[in-house]
Parts: sequence; structure tokens; C-alpha cells
Amino acid sequence: MSGIERFDFDSPTETRTPEKTRVDVVRIDGTTAARFAFEPGWKWSECVKPVAGTDSCQARHVGVVQSGSIHVAHEDGTEVDIGPGDAYVIEPGHDAWVNGDERFVALEFEQQSAEQYAAQ
Repeated sequence: MSGIERFDFDSPTETRTPEKTRVDVVRIDGTTAARFAFEPGWKWSECVKPVAGTDSCQARHVGVVQSGSIHVAHEDGTEVDIGPGDAYVIEPGHDAWVNGDERFVALEFEQQSAEQYAAQ
């Protein structure tokens, strides 16, 4: 194995596509990363909840936003909008939805979330 490996999200190892959701997964030498893309009108509690089977998203998210914006509402009462260039950590116990008419795209680096998010 070389000292550098390159993988392309446009040729992912796996793709998941619940309603208004696309998760492209790449596995890199024991590490997993994902590109999350949510269409306008996407809301976790409507589009992913049926797949997850929980009342709120129980994934921990660590990532950076490439484009678009989402609003995240945590069950502890905190709410925030995250958008292009924002790095984020979102703990389990939240709902989220796309703001506006632009597709939301983020890169996720929390391995468990990348491996399991929106998996059926």
C-alpha cells in the first residue's frame, strides 16, 4: 500500500437514497467518510426517520458544509443554522431540515455516522 490513497465521492463505495437524501460513502483504509446531500424540502423527521426508526436522529455528526444550509433543532432546546464553510459537531437527539431552495451538501467524518446513517 502506498503512503497516499485517493478516493472519489463521485465513485463511492456505497450510496444510500431515502427520500430527498443521498449519502455517498467511501471507505479509506479502515476509515469511512460520507458526503450527505439533502434536497430542498428535506427534513430528517420526514425523510430519514422511517429508515432510522427512532423519534430523533441518534447519530453523532462531525463534518463541514460545502453548500446550502440546514437548521438543526436539538432536544436539549438548542437550535442553529449551519451553512457553507461551517464545521460542526451535532450530538444525538436532534431533528434537522434544509433551509430554502438550495441543496445542502456536507462531508461527514464521524465514522459510525458515515457507516450507518440512512442505512436500511
